[in-house]
Amino acid sequence: MRSAHLERAHELPPAAILFRIKRYDFHEELTRGLVVVQAHPVRAAWLLARSPVTTLEIGEPLMLSSVWASALAIGALRLRTLLGGRRSTIVSYALENADPFERPLRARPRLRRGINGVAARFVWQQTDRVVFGTDAARVTYRKALPEPARDFVSAVIPALPAPCPCTAPEGLDAHRVVFLGAFVPRKGLPNILAAWPLVTAVLPQARLTLIGKGALENQARQAAALDPTIDLVVDPPRSEIHRQLRRARVLALPSQPTPTWREQVGLPIVEGLAHGCAIVTTTETGLATWLEEHGHDLVLPGCTEQQLADAVVHALQAPRPPADDLPPIDGRLAADAWLFAGA
Repeated sequence: MRSAHLERAHELPPAAILFRIKRYDFHEELTRGLVVVQAHPVRAAWLLARSPVTTLEIGEPLMLSSVWASALAIGALRLRTLLGGRRSTIVSYALENADPFERPLRARPRLRRGINGVAARFVWQQTDRVVFGTDAARVTYRKALPEPARDFVSAVIPALPAPCPCTAPEGLDAHRVVFLGAFVPRKGLPNILAAWPLVTAVLPQARLTLIGKGALENQARQAAALDPTIDLVVDPPRSEIHRQLRRARVLALPSQPTPTWREQVGLPIVEGLAHGCAIVTTTETGLATWLEEHGHDLVLPGCTEQQLADAVVHALQAPRPPADDLPPIDGRLAADAWLFAGA
């Protein structure tokens, strides 16, 4: 559970939220007014079995880290049906764009993945409605899991935001680049720091703001201490994140794949788009095709420092992307309305 989920929940019809783990960007104050319960998967299944729930949204079936929690929850509701209760509709929002069953693994992890695969197929077969947040996710699921053998409906609703209505009093800083996200290698923090001197060599007025927290926080602090063009904002409140994004010209998130992870969409990318930022990222995101078609800058993962710097410079100098590229309704909210239609 993370703050963006809680913010969105305030815009959705009332629903109880069961979750297991708080993410690094979880802000407790956002739970006010919501029914939010932190529970182990077994307790969550027990609560569901005793509840009047008619529609359950689960984590996506290819998210193997939580697939057994989903399987337990579905099993509890199906048992309730067998005991005379009403059958619940199972829905899911899917973003995975890398087939987890294709990753090369050693014997023991491969066995664990095989067991998780059994749960994933059970969950997939029990799911009634799915929205794919990117076409890349739709293709991945078609390849990774067999088509459900019963009534099943799906739709692709791009995970694009509507423009954010917030404002920043100081207005746009045309030379400002923001990195927003966990300070970890896979999000590309070392890459943007390595490329930054090449950016300022071309555009001395350029400024970089690092926003987030994580294992590489000391590296971020050192970079900010040594380079006056770099600012650091550690674990700010949501209002400050919105302020920083509203005044920034570019959001850079050069995500790097790992053997077990690939950027599905990138919440910082979505938030940057909502605030009118030009995006610099890698081809890993499931939104890569849309970003390229709408004038944003993409580089390959593992590209050179110069290639990343060139993309940032181009984004700073190019016209700002028009706000009317975005949908009038946030894609996740539109997906939720489709998933729960008739519930």
